[in-house]
Amino acid sequence: MSRPTYVSSGPYAPPAPARELTAVSADGARLHVEVHGPVDDPGAPAVVLAHGWTCSTAFWAAQIRDLAADHRVIAYDQRGHGRSPASRACSTDALADDLEAVLAATLAPGEKAVIAGHSMGGMTVMAAAARPGFQEHAAAVLLCSTGSSRLVAESTVVPMRPGRLRTWLTRHILGSRAPLGPVTPLALRMLKYATMGPGSAPHMVEACARIVHACPRRVRHAWSRVLNLLDLDHGVRRLGVPAAVVVGTADRLTPPVQARALAAALPDCVGLTELPGLGHMTPVEAPELVTGRIRELVGTYARAHDSSDEARIKEGA
Repeated sequence: MSRPTYVSSGPYAPPAPARELTAVSADGARLHVEVHGPVDDPGAPAVVLAHGWTCSTAFWAAQIRDLAADHRVIAYDQRGHGRSPASRACSTDALADDLEAVLAATLAPGEKAVIAGHSMGGMTVMAAAARPGFQEHAAAVLLCSTGSSRLVAESTVVPMRPGRLRTWLTRHILGSRAPLGPVTPLALRMLKYATMGPGSAPHMVEACARIVHACPRRVRHAWSRVLNLLDLDHGVRRLGVPAAVVVGTADRLTPPVQARALAAALPDCVGLTELPGLGHMTPVEAPELVTGRIRELVGTYARAHDSSDEARIKEGA
């Protein structure tokens, strides 16, 4: 599949990877994986990026561009998104299977990485929390603009009081089968209202719109049904590695109440950051802060994998 062109220049233009590969999930689903940065440097710590609903690896362009200077950055397209083919299986178990497959395909046995997930990518982390492959490789996690349950009921996309009517309207809006069509001025205004803060710069809004509009409507609808029924509260309680949480105060899709619930339930929460006036697309809206949080987690909890470490310990060196 050819490389999609979302934005051709500037900080949100997806950088070219140093290596590309295909990871095969438990059910045979094929996942497009990119590795950026010094791929042959054993001294470069690993970071894994999992994007959200209707997005792709391109969503992490700003983080990849910065971190790849001195990290091995692994980004992959969730099934049906970007260059990963669609699959009939759409479930939180499939998300967990896919993350395990990517970790196995890109990290050495026992190698640790910081794993950052945005929105559905954060839910992927929660879904995989108890999996052996995740526990083997996760040093710490960053959960950006995400939640574990009651997503539709607590969304504020529809500006009215909480209740059955708002939940019903939200479910039908987010689960619409209608095509998004071209990226027009009206489309930009709608996307900005639903997913970004009021002060978001036009180039940020356009970058997000081009990524979201590229997601096939069948894929968008199929995953909306999973999000509608989401209940990963048990996964949060099993997420034993250090976890930092980031949310925008103007996030309408996963409002701060979701982030606060995560922070309260996580066994080892190492920080909740609420960003005034920012919306759901925090890695795009606050790229330096999100990248900085990842760097902090790497510096505190992860280090480069060195296969000679174990040998030196056994030899008493």
